[in-house]
Amino acid sequence: MASLHVDIASFRYDTTRPLFDGTVAFDGLDATLHTASTIPEIFSGLTAGRFDVAEFGLTYYLRALDAGAELVALPVFPNRVFRHSCVFVNTHKGIRGPEDLVGRTIGEFGMYGQDSGVWAKGILSDEYGFAPEKNRWILGGLETPLPAPFEFTTHPHPDDIEITLAPAGRTLADMLDRGEIDVLFSANAPTPYLAGSPNIAPLFPDHEARERDWYRRTGIFPMMHTIAASRGLLASHPGLAQRLYQGFSEAKNAAAESYRNMRRLYQVTTMVPWMNDLVEENQKLFPHDWWPYGVDSNRTALETYLRYHHEQGLSPVPRTVDELFVAELRNT
Repeated sequence: MASLHVDIASFRYDTTRPLFDGTVAFDGLDATLHTASTIPEIFSGLTAGRFDVAEFGLTYYLRALDAGAELVALPVFPNRVFRHSCVFVNTHKGIRGPEDLVGRTIGEFGMYGQDSGVWAKGILSDEYGFAPEKNRWILGGLETPLPAPFEFTTHPHPDDIEITLAPAGRTLADMLDRGEIDVLFSANAPTPYLAGSPNIAPLFPDHEARERDWYRRTGIFPMMHTIAASRGLLASHPGLAQRLYQGFSEAKNAAAESYRNMRRLYQVTTMVPWMNDLVEENQKLFPHDWWPYGVDSNRTALETYLRYHHEQGLSPVPRTVDELFVAELRNT
């Protein structure tokens, strides 16, 4: 019997690279792996039906469910980033800390409430009393002008949030550098900052220390994305969800094991100096599986994200963790 053909799309991460290079395969599937130059291209490809299974941002997935899309997620999280580091400020605006984020003009990439923004706003609200509604929000492209918010998703937001689009032809990175916005919430560091502009600085210059402390207190390593698939496809092929989950899990585990094995060789396969020291330091903080898949190991993080999503007016009703994932994988 011929193997089922499945088109699968993901960005190339440590967590997925073994699938692209053939080190790990999906058992019993004829899988074609796809990627793209930017992650939103993968998201839009899934919503347009070009892929059967694909990486999908958590907020995009929740918005799709609220819009009635026939998608369901696997408890696979290929992209995680601590997000105290994703807020940048113009250095001439008198912003010394999160308590100064009141009455500000804030830029956000792509849409109001992209995944990094959901986490950052939620953390700032929990830890420092940040109130998004006390600011003005401008949406736009980070390095390339964005004519309109992403068209492949919906754009809910609270009625009391003041939101406008960046001027035509302008980018948020340039507007922050020039002081036309005070603050930037972004999944990526703005190019002028990376180039050494004195006009831009992180809100938290000591973000790593704060993120490590937050992890010690909460146990949360924020996930940005999951893997989503057509609900009909999984229902039509019993066992497919398990095979997909197993393949993604084996790929992630293979990548993690390579770091463990390379301790003996001081991580010589990377170009980053002192990488071994970082790996050793992280081993003291994180459990053996520092990047877990499955529902139970991620329940606290997912519940926190769902709470943030609802509190920020992006979900009309609170959702539960279990309803997000295909039934046969809810006990993982």
